[in-house]
Amino acid sequence: MVREHIDTIDSLLARYVAGTLPTPARVLVEAHLELKPKNRIKVANLESMAGLELMDIDPVPLSNRDAMLAAVLGSSAPEVSGRDAGGSERVFPKALYDFVGFDADDVPWRTRMPGFKEYDIGEIEGCHVNLFWIKPGRTVPAHTHEGSEISLVLDGAFSDARGHYGRGDISVADDSVDHRPNADMGRPCIGLAVMDAPLKLTGSFRQLIGDIIG
Repeated sequence: MVREHIDTIDSLLARYVAGTLPTPARVLVEAHLELKPKNRIKVANLESMAGLELMDIDPVPLSNRDAMLAAVLGSSAPEVSGRDAGGSERVFPKALYDFVGFDADDVPWRTRMPGFKEYDIGEIEGCHVNLFWIKPGRTVPAHTHEGSEISLVLDGAFSDARGHYGRGDISVADDSVDHRPNADMGRPCIGLAVMDAPLKLTGSFRQLIGDIIG
């Protein structure tokens, strides 16, 4: 993303391990790993592969080796489960909560069209970042992307022609994807989107009006 095209979740995770993701994308991946712990195994495997490659490089002496080792051994495991001050489980994973400073109930949503709300976090390190809320059963107008978009489902779920995405799932889209996400019935779909270029509406005017008035 931004410096290199992202077209699959594997490429996203690989760039996360390499440390080359911009901050919003890194936060999205960390939130995903909190919600989908099984994918930490894939990340660990990628880290192991990276470690094997580093073994081929001549080692560099460390002047503060003992201090660094003590810091590693004395560090605690990262907190995964997010709870608010009252002890209730939060909707937003800790990585996202720390990034935006609030949970789902406190998002200052703005209605963009009937059944669709958004909170524009803004431009960060070349990425446009926003939270979105889709009413149960609502279809988002058909669109494609002029660059890369990665979206993380935080609550609820949505479907498009490529599949079904529930809590913790990541959707990766680019200019080869033309879709109309449809939120599941039952509860709103809330998600985080990180884009490096604007989206472009592709549906007919009649289809657009139908999606808006729903």
